[in-house]
Amino acid sequence: MDAIVGTLGNILGFLMAFCYRISKNYGIAIIIFTFFTKIILLPISIMVHKNSIKMVKMQPELNFIKANNYGDKDRISEEQLGLYKKYNYHPMLGLVPMMIQLILLMGVIDAIYKPLRHIFRVPSDVLSTVITKFSGLSGMSPEIGSIQIAIVDCIKKNTYFEELGAVLGTDLMNEVQSFQMNFAGINLADVPGKVGGILIAVPLLAAFCAWLLCMVQDKINVLQSEQGKVNKLFTMLLSVGLSLYLGFFVPAGVGIYWMAGNLLAILQLFFLNAVISPKKYIDYDKLEESKIALEKVSRRSKANRKLFEKDPYRDKEKQDYRDFYKLFNKQLVFYSEKNGFYKYFQNIIEYLLEHSDVIIDYVTNDPKDSVFEMTNERFRTYYIGNKRIISFMMKMDADVVVMTTPDLEKYHIKRSLVRKDIEYIYCPHGVNSSNMTLRTGALDYFDTYLAPGPRTLREVQEIEKLHNAKEKTIVQWGSSVLDNMIRDYEKMDKRHEDVKTILIAPSWQEDNILDICIEPLLDELVKTGYRVILRPHPQYLRYDMDKIIMLKEKYSSYTNVILQTDFSSNATVFRADLLITDWSSIAFEYSFATLKPTLFINTPMKVTNPEWEKIQVEPLDLAARKLVGMDLDVSEMEKVNGIVQELIETSASYKEKIMEVREQEMYNIGKSGQIGAEYILKAIERVEANKAEYLKYL
Repeated sequence: MDAIVGTLGNILGFLMAFCYRISKNYGIAIIIFTFFTKIILLPISIMVHKNSIKMVKMQPELNFIKANNYGDKDRISEEQLGLYKKYNYHPMLGLVPMMIQLILLMGVIDAIYKPLRHIFRVPSDVLSTVITKFSGLSGMSPEIGSIQIAIVDCIKKNTYFEELGAVLGTDLMNEVQSFQMNFAGINLADVPGKVGGILIAVPLLAAFCAWLLCMVQDKINVLQSEQGKVNKLFTMLLSVGLSLYLGFFVPAGVGIYWMAGNLLAILQLFFLNAVISPKKYIDYDKLEESKIALEKVSRRSKANRKLFEKDPYRDKEKQDYRDFYKLFNKQLVFYSEKNGFYKYFQNIIEYLLEHSDVIIDYVTNDPKDSVFEMTNERFRTYYIGNKRIISFMMKMDADVVVMTTPDLEKYHIKRSLVRKDIEYIYCPHGVNSSNMTLRTGALDYFDTYLAPGPRTLREVQEIEKLHNAKEKTIVQWGSSVLDNMIRDYEKMDKRHEDVKTILIAPSWQEDNILDICIEPLLDELVKTGYRVILRPHPQYLRYDMDKIIMLKEKYSSYTNVILQTDFSSNATVFRADLLITDWSSIAFEYSFATLKPTLFINTPMKVTNPEWEKIQVEPLDLAARKLVGMDLDVSEMEKVNGIVQELIETSASYKEKIMEVREQEMYNIGKSGQIGAEYILKAIERVEANKAEYLKYL
C-alpha cells in the first residue's frame, strides 16, 4: 500500500507542483489542483451520470417486477439481471467516483505531507540524508509521516539553517523559505485536532460543504433524488462524519481539498444536468405509477405478516413446542397459518376422528385460533409462532404433513431435516387455478396434491413436465369448503325476499374493484332499488380502512347500501341473488353452492405466476367466467344495471347450467372429506410399513 500511495503521490505531486508554480500559494494551488482533477475525471463523471439515468429510466420496470413477484427473491433477481442487460446498466459503476475520490485523497495527503519530495523534487538520496540529519538535530523520528513538513517549517524559521543548507544547497533553501503554506490566515500543514484555535473552522467547514453537497444531490442528482429517506440520511451522515474526521486528524490542506472537491462537485452536477438532462430520458409519470404499485403490494404484505411483533403468547408457544416434541414418530400433522384455515381441512379431520384411531396433531401460527376450543383426545393443538415455525418444521418428525401453505422448500418453510420419508400433502384453499394464483414452482417439493377438479389436476401434471419436477401423487379430491357451503345452503331457510340483494365481494389483490371502480359501480347500482351489500375482503380492512370509512360516509344517505365488515357468517353470501366480484375465488364457491350467477368485473388479472401461459390448460378462473354468469369491463360501468337486471331475471335458467359446470369441474361433491381422509390413512400405512421394513435390516 505504501508503494501505491507513494507512486500516486509522485504523479499528483507533479500536478500539485505545477499548480503551486502558477499560483505561488499552496492553498490556491490545492483549489486549482482540485479543479484540474475534476476536468481530468469529467469523462468518468459523464459515464456515471448516464449510468444513473439508465437506472432511473428502468426503475419503473424494476418496481413492477418487484410488485408482481413480491417475496419471490429468486424471480426478482433473475428478471432484474435481464433488465440490467437490456439497458446495459452497470450497478457497480456508481461506486467509481467515490473510489477515485478516496484514492486521490490518499495521494493528496502524501503530497501535502511530503513537500520536499513532491513540490521541490528533492532527489531521493539527498532527501534521505536531510531527513537523517534533521532527525539527529531535532530528535524527531524519521518514521513520522509529517517529518518533511517539520523540516520545511524549520527552514522557514531559520532553525538548523546552516546544517540543513549544507545538504540541500542555498538555492533550494531560499526556495523553501519562500514557500507559502499559509492560506486565509492558517497554516495548511497544521492538524486542526492538535493545534485547535481557528483551525477548528476547517473540519466544520468541510462538514458543512459535505452536507450542502448531499442536500443538492437529494434534490437534483438523478439517482440520489430517487433514494429513500433512510438511504439519503445514511449517505449524509457518512459524508459529514468522514469530512469531520478528515478535517480534524489530517493537515488543514486536506480539509481545503475536501471542501473544494465538494463545492466543485455541486457545480459539476448542475453542469451535467444541463448538458444531459434526465427529463429527456425518464418517464417520471410511469415512475410514480410504479412506486404506487410497489407500495400497495408492500402494504398488503405488512398487513398480512407481523413476524417481528412482541408475542404475548410466548410462554404458551414454548410449552407447546416442548409438548410437541415430547413424543416421537407422530403419524399425522396439519399445519395452519392462521385462524380460519381449519375450514380447509375440516371434513378430512372430522372423517378421520370418526372412522379411525389416528391421533391428529394440529399446528397453528395463530394463538387465538378457534381450534383451541375443540375437545377431542385424538385432536391435539399447538401454537407455534411465525419466528419459531422455521426451525420447528425443519425438526418435523411425522409420517404425513398436510398444509395449505405453498412454496415448500422455496422460502421459510422447509422439508424436515430429521426425516426424509415424510409425505407432504398440499391442500388447496379454493377451487380456482393453482397455475395462476401460486408462484412459479410453488408445488414442486410436495409429494401429494389434493386436486379440486380435473382442470387443476391437468395443470399440476403440465407444470411438472415444464419444470422437470418430481411427479406427485395427485388425489381426485374436491373441496371441503365447497362441500360445507353446499350443505349449509341446502339446510338454510330460503325465505322469499321482496327486495333483491346484490353482494359485492372483491378480492384484496392489487387493482381490485375497491381500488379501481367501486364508486362508479355503486353510483349505478343505487339507481336499481335493489339492496346492495359491499363486503370487502378482511385483508383489505387491514391496509386501507380509510377507503372503507370514506365509502361509508359517502353512501350513508342511501338506505339500500350496506357496508358489511362482520365476516362471522355466510348468510349474506347465501341470501344474495347476485354476486359481483373481480378475480376472487368466492365466485365459484357462491355460484357452485347456490347455483346463482356471478357478474365478473374485468379488473387487471390476478396472476402470481408469470409463467402461467406456458402450459396449455385454460384456468378455471378464465373458463368459468362466462359459464356461471357474465363479465364486464371496468370502462363499461354504464352497462352494469342492464346486466344486473338480466342476470337476476334469468337466474332460474342458470341453475341447471351452473350445476352442469360444477359436475364437470369438481371432484367428489359432498364426499371430499372421506376421499382425503382415506388417502391419508393409506399414506400413513405406507410410511409405517416402510419404517418396519427398514428396521428389519438394522
